[in-house]
Amino acid sequence: MLLADDHDILRDGLRALLALAGDIAVVGEARTGYEALAEAERLRPTVVLMDISMPELDGVEACRRIRQQTPETRVLFLTMHEADEYFFRALRAGAAGYVIKRTAAADLVAAVRAVARGESFLSPGVAHMLVNEYAERGADTSRVGSASGESGAGDAYETLSGREREVLQLVAEGYTNQEIADRLTLSIKTVQSHRAAVMEKLGLRDITHLVRYAVRRGLVDPER
Repeated sequence: MLLADDHDILRDGLRALLALAGDIAVVGEARTGYEALAEAERLRPTVVLMDISMPELDGVEACRRIRQQTPETRVLFLTMHEADEYFFRALRAGAAGYVIKRTAAADLVAAVRAVARGESFLSPGVAHMLVNEYAERGADTSRVGSASGESGAGDAYETLSGREREVLQLVAEGYTNQEIADRLTLSIKTVQSHRAAVMEKLGLRDITHLVRYAVRRGLVDPER
């Protein structure tokens, strides 16, 4: 499996924990969403264990691309985000599992094994939340649509192209237009065009609102 998280100490701890399981081999590590994408394509692991809040390319978008490029690889999210919007974004991107970081170690190992077998796994807390939400909403067709993989009509983020999502995250992380252009191999004019499109589609007035939006979406970790 591949470990993808920007915190070195967490990856070290996960590697040690999974080594104790005896039947789980960590074949690689990644610190950014782009690294996770490249390593998944190079190593073709059975499972990628990944955080949602990843630098440069968020985990959900990385998951979407991994599933497109290496569909045999399954993605299990290990994250601090418990709100349902993060879960449904992950589900739409093709995630096979979703585990909260405060989950017991035994549950994480069970999740990795389940996902490797081709099954799905939800952290108990997330599963309980979803059961309650479905019970409260009843036959809420809009929520069912999201769970089955359809984009919510009211979610402006889903209207962004892959490139626009990359630009959104890099702007929120503090990169200049020139740095983004160099990183994505684009012209300054193209970056400015993508940036303007992002602001318009999301209804954001300035960079402050853009950063706040990115934090709310889990694209940027405010404590990083």
